[in-house]
Amino acid sequence: MAVNAKKIAVYVLVIFALYVIITDPPRAADWVQIVFQGISDAAKSVGDFFTWLADGAK
Repeated sequence: MAVNAKKIAVYVLVIFALYVIITDPPRAADWVQIVFQGISDAAKSVGDFFTWLADGAK
């Protein structure tokens, strides 16, 4: 049952993403930029954390 709900959620997200891309490409581009900026910030934070650990957690 949970697998079916997960599939439905994925389908809904894909359909929504396609709808936004088709109807408002500049807005979709802004969303993509926001997502990738968030991923970049998260990766930088993880890197900073491990650098801090490697430096002896000072």
